[in-house]
Amino acid sequence: MPHRAHLFSLRLGHAFRESCFPYTRVRFKGDLLAGLTVGIIAIPLAMALAIASGVPPQYGLYTAAIAGFIIALTGGSRFSVSGPTAAFVVILYPITQQYGLGGLLLAGFMAGGMLIVMALFRLGRLIEYIPEPVTLGFTGGIAVVIATLQVKDFLGLPLASMPEHYVDKVHLLAQSIGLTHWPSLVVALVTLGVMLLWPRLKTVIPAHLPAVVVGALVALLFNETGYSVDTIDSRFSYTLPGGEVGQGIPPILPSFEWPWNQPGADGAPLTLSWDLFRDLLPAAFAIAMLGAIESLLCAVVLDGMSGKRHSANSELLGQGIGNVVVPFFGGITATAAIARSAANYKAGAQSPVAAAIHALVVVLGLVAFAPLLGYLPMAGMAALLVMVAWNMSEAPKSLHMLRTSQASDRWVFLCCFVLTVLFDMVIAITAGIVLAALLFMKQMAELTRLIEITDTSSQPGDKPALNTRVFKVTGPLFFAAADRIFGELTHYCEDGKTIVLDMDQVSLLDAGGVSALTKLIAHCQASGAQLLLAQVHFQPMKTLVRANVEPVEGVFRIHRTLGDALHGVSR
Repeated sequence: MPHRAHLFSLRLGHAFRESCFPYTRVRFKGDLLAGLTVGIIAIPLAMALAIASGVPPQYGLYTAAIAGFIIALTGGSRFSVSGPTAAFVVILYPITQQYGLGGLLLAGFMAGGMLIVMALFRLGRLIEYIPEPVTLGFTGGIAVVIATLQVKDFLGLPLASMPEHYVDKVHLLAQSIGLTHWPSLVVALVTLGVMLLWPRLKTVIPAHLPAVVVGALVALLFNETGYSVDTIDSRFSYTLPGGEVGQGIPPILPSFEWPWNQPGADGAPLTLSWDLFRDLLPAAFAIAMLGAIESLLCAVVLDGMSGKRHSANSELLGQGIGNVVVPFFGGITATAAIARSAANYKAGAQSPVAAAIHALVVVLGLVAFAPLLGYLPMAGMAALLVMVAWNMSEAPKSLHMLRTSQASDRWVFLCCFVLTVLFDMVIAITAGIVLAALLFMKQMAELTRLIEITDTSSQPGDKPALNTRVFKVTGPLFFAAADRIFGELTHYCEDGKTIVLDMDQVSLLDAGGVSALTKLIAHCQASGAQLLLAQVHFQPMKTLVRANVEPVEGVFRIHRTLGDALHGVSR
């Protein structure tokens, strides 16, 4: 199968090599149209996501431009578009609050290194081992946290900062409802309303573009008539290299600077130390894990839409390289964005060149339209992110899963959802995977059964000996099932009795199963019983040989067939 090599391959620029040779004018036309479309979509989204992560909006544009360009040309998925995404907000915002921009960039750099290591160890396909209830649970939890963080700007609440813990955030927001700034609320509702109604027009223009434009016009009207509505210009300022101070977004390209020279939470440059790396390590690991999950899930979705195949390890390599490089230019963490990537494919993208063009469009927007971007209202950006949170939550899919799935899947989903909201994503995913694995092992153990076949085990006219009982095991004998099965057999081990165990339907025996079997053999030896195994398949036999489980005269033997065991003949 030619596509199978893609699953485990690791090549720099795999998607670019696969899709750009040969490259024609017609294909470039498709890439150009798609790149222009997605680039325009990405500009307000990148700004809104940077603000939600606790940093000025230009850093989101730097991320979409630089990381988006590098990952497109070095990754393994031909239609993926990378940049800041909503899923990262719940991880990045606390880092910014505690360590400032410098700590955020350093954590992103560390996460990029981890992604490269994951690619080198060919861990790309491990995404397949994360159950869907886990994925739906933590993405739903992330969506709730993102939406909660937008309430402050959506309502125009005069809150300087938000508490660290979710329950405290909700409590503060509830106490501050009476301080709602009604012009900001109107701007937010108008923006949200346009996003909800625009798709009914069935145009090719994505809904959030007219929504933010209309929201900006309403905010401008309020500001002109004396009702102050917070905008990017009024909220953010910058200082140019020459010392000139401006409002909004600096209309210049990002420059190279060491991430640790960027300001920390106190405004002073960070001091590199082992303690700082150690403190940022859990956050960097969370970023790397979420980046891997998000980018590979995006690639899988695009494979389903396009019929193409991505290289999971090459995609991790590209994501890692992009996240290692972008912090040196002020960019925050980037990963593949499902919504932008899907729009890229639907707009006619042919290759990663489309994503590279999208990055160039973001650069053009930064340099040429920075003054106009300053008019965007904070309430409108909050409404935009509320809609992003709703879309990423996949609420209809989650509700369907809760209605139709078995109880174990529902418990896993709820566990991940609640832990993501109340604590963080790493705890949620770890607990969800462990819980899902335990419940799966419980279900598998229950499928392994012990059936007595004494009366049906022999040929007609050839019955087992008087003191012989014959049993059949169906299912894998791993530790959870083996303890129960071999524990049941101890009740039949009496002096002079022979137990014949047909293993024809046992495909797996693990170390726990061997341990339970040796206990049964010891029990038979102590009680004067005899245990005979029959029809042992290759994997269980290999496991027994490696564990040095040998025949014991008069106590334990292994026979080739059930007939041999019943006749006491070893061939």
